[in-house]
Amino acid sequence: MALTITKVECWVHRAPIKTPLANAFAAMTDRPATWLRISASDGAWGWGEVFSNFPTVGAEHRARLVESIFAPLLESSLLEAPAEMRRALEARTRIMAIQCGEPGPFAQIIGAIDQALWDMSARRAGQPLWKHLGGTNPRVRVYASGLGPDDVVKTAAAKRAEGFRAFKLKVGFAGARNRDNLAALREAMGNDATIMVDANQAWSPAAAPARIEELLPYAPHWIEEPIAADETLDTWKRLLADTGAPLAAGENIRGEADFAAAINAGFLRFVQPDVGKWGGITGCGAVARRAVARGIAFCPHWLAGGVGLAASMHLLAAVGGEGFAEVDSNPNPLREEVFPMDFADGSVTLSDAPGIGVEPDLARLRRYVARSGSSLK
Repeated sequence: MALTITKVECWVHRAPIKTPLANAFAAMTDRPATWLRISASDGAWGWGEVFSNFPTVGAEHRARLVESIFAPLLESSLLEAPAEMRRALEARTRIMAIQCGEPGPFAQIIGAIDQALWDMSARRAGQPLWKHLGGTNPRVRVYASGLGPDDVVKTAAAKRAEGFRAFKLKVGFAGARNRDNLAALREAMGNDATIMVDANQAWSPAAAPARIEELLPYAPHWIEEPIAADETLDTWKRLLADTGAPLAAGENIRGEADFAAAINAGFLRFVQPDVGKWGGITGCGAVARRAVARGIAFCPHWLAGGVGLAASMHLLAAVGGEGFAEVDSNPNPLREEVFPMDFADGSVTLSDAPGIGVEPDLARLRRYVARSGSSLK
């Protein structure tokens, strides 16, 4: 049954943190979250989350795009299916995104809208999203992300005590820090622990093989984005040929054609699309199923608030395979207070609550509302 979209709301929250979160290219000085709630004429609603970690002003900027461009397109529109709305929005905004040089933010907002419409669809059906998407098992494996560059063993030990069995270390820093941190982590966690590393695109194609060779003796489960995501497919294939390393990427690939090309090129062992950066549930689900059919593990990227994390985990549960869901190891009340989880032996079991099973308590979170772009109609 086709319905009408009646309201699009957007909130920007920022949670302060004591210590900036550093990676190879920048640091986060607070934890932002940009959430959408879309309502329909039958009273149903759904939530989505827009990527807004970078740049520092990104959350407010994306909220203004929602208010000025996407809310007017959506409100009073006929809603038949999330995938159809996603295609329509991409077509309606394609030229503007090119004109203003912002295909990334436009894609991020459309991804969040797609999340919200799938959440709404599952709520309307009275099903958890993982089941609504065809999944049969609510259990997903998880890994603790964002370890380092400081106190890596201490953080990993705390996460192991919480129930994690897999851990991802930030690398891409100068000197011996990458190797030393990984060596210490491997020694502390043992040979049975699953340890990934993420270079955040830090190395040039010329430098990457040597940097990777320093890490391989410590058996990383994958090496994520050792070079820039937009390097040519041949460059990525040469890196695999030179190192034999298990390569992971996808959070910074945008578009079905580019994902298909990367998957078909054969250099990836793990594919990591982000539902808040491009594609939402529709696009990332298609990428995930293509990857799994080729024997590539689907491991959704997510490092922000609880709405997008819930959507990512439901998608992983629906697709299945040998993937992991990313759970940030650093404090973030916009994740912890919105999507609390129980970790057991390296996994989480999703609930049977309708949709993504998340309903942010906006009154409780009011202290984190940003002054600009906090609530839009």
